[in-house]
Amino acid sequence: MALEARQGASDRRAARAVRGPATGSHADEGLAQRVMRVTVLGSGDAFGAGGRFHSAYLVEASGASFLLDCGPSILQAAKRVQWDLSRLDAVVLTHLHGDHFGGVPFLFMEYRYESPRTRPLAIYGPAGTEQRVKALFGVLYERSAADPLPFPVEYHELEPGETVQIGDAHVSAIRVRHVPELVAFAYRVEASGRSLLYSGDLASNARGVDLFVCECSTYETKLDIHISYPEIAERARSLGCRRLVLSHLGSELLRRPDDLKLECARDGMIVDL
Repeated sequence: MALEARQGASDRRAARAVRGPATGSHADEGLAQRVMRVTVLGSGDAFGAGGRFHSAYLVEASGASFLLDCGPSILQAAKRVQWDLSRLDAVVLTHLHGDHFGGVPFLFMEYRYESPRTRPLAIYGPAGTEQRVKALFGVLYERSAADPLPFPVEYHELEPGETVQIGDAHVSAIRVRHVPELVAFAYRVEASGRSLLYSGDLASNARGVDLFVCECSTYETKLDIHISYPEIAERARSLGCRRLVLSHLGSELLRRPDDLKLECARDGMIVDL
């Protein structure tokens, strides 16, 4: 199984700041001291193994707060940690599988009825993001989807190697292999000298990053579209990241807690960089 991204670091540097920033004034002012905060809102796999929420990782950096992936359990997850969803500036999607983007329509409903919103919401993702999000919204809530939302939704469909600015953070889309029918990205986030790599559903080159959140769905089972624990454990020392946290955890891992020597994410976990 290849753990290397298709796009090199030089591609990411060349693409930096191609698109302008999606900014907001709602990020925590205390971030000036800690630079970047990552809150794990959902660390589970598609099946919610162990009662964990679907994929969602909140990044708070100077100038903006945004989600990396937005699984269907996003409202429960955010409200459990008492994070005010009105502060959210953007959603960044790795790929268009339901456990990674299925929460976006629920955000729309939240912002229409529970926490009325008027300022724009930016949604970043691979090609097809706008069509798939709108189609899913229409399937789930026909009448609400047929009426204009009371706030602008700004869709940005990214190319591999492209970098966008969200607040003061630079977010780079790195093409990774997942399933043949979809484009899938990992994302590297850089802000004020700190860096995060989020793998989505397949790992990528993590050398030099402060935090690598890497999916690890299985233990015994080996799949081309996911990483097993023995595979990532074998590579852990050579990854070159300062901290490795496994997430997107499946039932095979959760049945073997005594065998897991690498750090695993948990819902509600906070990492300050």
